[in-house]
Amino acid sequence: MSKKKIFNDPIYGLIRFPYEIIYDLIEHPFFQRLRRISQMGFSDMVYPGARHTRFQHALGATHLTLRAMDTLQDKGIDISEEEKEATSIAILLHDIGHGPFSHTLENSILNIHHEEISVELMKLMNEDLNGQMNLAIQIYQNKYHKSFLHQLVSSQLDMDRMDYLIRDSYFTGVAEGVIGYDRIISMLNVVDNSLVVEEKGIHSVEKFLVSRRIMYWQVYLHKTGMAAEHMLIKFFNRCKDLNNQGVELPLVENLMFFMKNKIGIDELRRNPRKILTKFCLLDDVDVLSSLKNFIDYQDFILSYLSKCILQRKLFKIIFNDVAFERDFIEQHRQKIVSSLNVDLEKTKYLLIHGTESNQAYTTRKDEILILKKNGTVRPISGLTEKIADTNVIVKYFLCYPRF
Repeated sequence: MSKKKIFNDPIYGLIRFPYEIIYDLIEHPFFQRLRRISQMGFSDMVYPGARHTRFQHALGATHLTLRAMDTLQDKGIDISEEEKEATSIAILLHDIGHGPFSHTLENSILNIHHEEISVELMKLMNEDLNGQMNLAIQIYQNKYHKSFLHQLVSSQLDMDRMDYLIRDSYFTGVAEGVIGYDRIISMLNVVDNSLVVEEKGIHSVEKFLVSRRIMYWQVYLHKTGMAAEHMLIKFFNRCKDLNNQGVELPLVENLMFFMKNKIGIDELRRNPRKILTKFCLLDDVDVLSSLKNFIDYQDFILSYLSKCILQRKLFKIIFNDVAFERDFIEQHRQKIVSSLNVDLEKTKYLLIHGTESNQAYTTRKDEILILKKNGTVRPISGLTEKIADTNVIVKYFLCYPRF
């Protein structure tokens, strides 16, 4: 019986994959976990439709990558079936290292970047598959000589970004994220081992960059979603501090394992199977279940934060172009002390300040290359004035309870 199935995607319609190993990987418990990892963290508190998952995104990005490779093959670019299969695996598993609520708890459970966790998970799965993923891992890590294959997986115009912009726009209802992905893919080519876009597609790439910039400030860094995410981080910070004091906490078992064991990349590589098996039992459900366990907990900070998150009584957040004055921050700290009757020391969990930044496009490395009609290749920044801001935009924020 053929393993190949058809997926009905709300964006691309009926999609299927040509390689049976893709379906084996989709059925793997590590990958199935992505069904329970939200793609956009707490964005559904702003955009109720944003309940899609990393599972859906991974399938969509794989579909686009296969379409892109079909386009390149039609233009005479040499891509073997083995390379095509491996690149499909690399993009399918590119987000497998994400923890609960995606980027929100990036360093709160394991202090390791999700891309490094993805690599270690791929290596573990590769052992179980007797080395069938060797080439996929090389492409994912940009260690394969055909670097344009890695660029399809990770670059400033990769299929990962292309799918999440389309998908996040669809599920949030924010039309500014809509991009002409069909045209961009049809304009892809390869010159000197680098992915390029033919000159006729330059305006579609401009729209892609502008859409990405708008989506970051309007959706990904929306103040309400940001407030919920920082509140959850502070919740876990408080849990860690109490755990270090020997306090028993009603966290679910697998979360408690990572609370009690500080694991870095070196320890992960020494004992990957035990650690990653436990990590892959974690998902959004564990975090939400733990929050519910703290509603009537004896510690005021944990009880207060859990209620606020679950009941969407989110903190107020304000932005500024420059750092907030010390006196301004201290005024809010004193207000928290008097309004919530908490010790001054505990306000570090309730008064949150820092920075958020966004850079829609960088000219420092791996620029998007445009293939001109005369055969020359130029970076897009030298061909258009409509490119999104290449500067890193930094915003200062202050987040605190509403009174």
